[in-house]
Amino acid sequence: MTPCRHFFVNIITKIHQCNKSNSKLFILKRKMSLLHDGLPLSGYQFSQLSKRNESSTSGTAQDGKQIITLNQLKKSLAYEMGVDHPYKPFLHKREDLQKYLPKTQEELPKRTMQDSIVEAIIPLSQDLGLQEKYTTFLGSVRTGRLVEDMDIFTVIVARKHIHNPKLPKDVNFPQTLVTVLVDRIEFSEYMPKPNKDIKISGHVTWVSKSTIEVVVWLDQFEDNHWQRITRALFMLAARDPSNTYSTPVNAIEPANEEEKQILIRGDARKVRRLALDSSHISKKVPSAEEQQLLHSIYVKTSDPNDVSMSKRILPPQSVWMSSTKISNAILAQPEDRNLHNTVFGGFIMRHATELSWIAGYMFCRYRPRTRSMGDISFKHPIPINSLIQMHATVVYTKNNFIQTLVFAQVYNPLSGLTQTTNAFHFTLEAPDVVPQVLPQTYYEAMLYIDGKRHFQNLKETQGGFFKSKL
Repeated sequence: MTPCRHFFVNIITKIHQCNKSNSKLFILKRKMSLLHDGLPLSGYQFSQLSKRNESSTSGTAQDGKQIITLNQLKKSLAYEMGVDHPYKPFLHKREDLQKYLPKTQEELPKRTMQDSIVEAIIPLSQDLGLQEKYTTFLGSVRTGRLVEDMDIFTVIVARKHIHNPKLPKDVNFPQTLVTVLVDRIEFSEYMPKPNKDIKISGHVTWVSKSTIEVVVWLDQFEDNHWQRITRALFMLAARDPSNTYSTPVNAIEPANEEEKQILIRGDARKVRRLALDSSHISKKVPSAEEQQLLHSIYVKTSDPNDVSMSKRILPPQSVWMSSTKISNAILAQPEDRNLHNTVFGGFIMRHATELSWIAGYMFCRYRPRTRSMGDISFKHPIPINSLIQMHATVVYTKNNFIQTLVFAQVYNPLSGLTQTTNAFHFTLEAPDVVPQVLPQTYYEAMLYIDGKRHFQNLKETQGGFFKSKL
């Protein structure tokens, strides 16, 4: 018997032995699940037939309620958008859907927040493939995966909010929904487990003529009730079928006093976002207090014995900002695309989240926790097959908190040019006091002030959420 044939005979024998034992069969199924289950659905590679034959629910959650999984909602959304084919280099034409677009907001019926409520389950307790996909090397849940899920979920919620009575039932949804910014994602003290179900839920909280604000919650079922993991606020824009110009969305008419108050807070958040944008370091000169801070850093890091003051010295328990920068390069593939054949925003957010964590880990030499991410902007769509470069830098520290900034850039190898498409601000928490990060150049000084402003804004808006426990 040849070695190759002997190998396959052994494999077949082991499979028969496993069939005789439930425990061994379970192990075999688990191994197979790692190959076949839990694969990314961002590519939406399924047929129209399989979509129509799929059940709307997938069983019972750990709390005994009937559930719909997030993957099923993703497939339903893709089906409504007309994406029911394997990947093709060129997106099918959608210009014929232009005639179904609403011309004004007034021709659309007003909606309540209750109309857009969506709830689904990420079935980690039942799907071993998902467990592998969501588990970190420490045995906790990958934050980047959760951020990725929240991004596509907001599109599902926004789609449910938009209702156009004139749209025929057999016509694909004509509008393009894109994430324009992430206002904030806040993580609680609770540490999610990779083998327990996670519930994702949310609804629309505010709209303008063509933009939609969505709140998303993640909870995990443990000790017979749902534990809060995070709360997030996303802003999406409704565009025409070719993603060229903005289109109207349904206005909100509060159904009760609670929805009225949520809408008022949405107006306040709009004002805050405008104020935060105007306070960016590129638009607002450092205040007298900030200038004094930078001067004190310069004096502290200059050699008093050097008359030229060109020699810089690093004080104890400090790190130069330039030494904290790390980068990576990613080649986007078809499975990383969204419904419109550009790179899925959640994919970019996942990689930015994980690169930020690595930068914090290398900086403080502790395993930090991501506590908040926000003021995330999406400037330009990224085509599939793009070479994406990401750069993470620790820009500010306070006690045991680390503020990181991540830039995503698209690099063109032919021209050698880069275009910055995204900016991400993260706040990480370490279990002990971290070194002070210090700038050396004017550019780094501006990053330092911008990071300090973001951290101060979090402290002011979140009360004691970022109060040091040390």
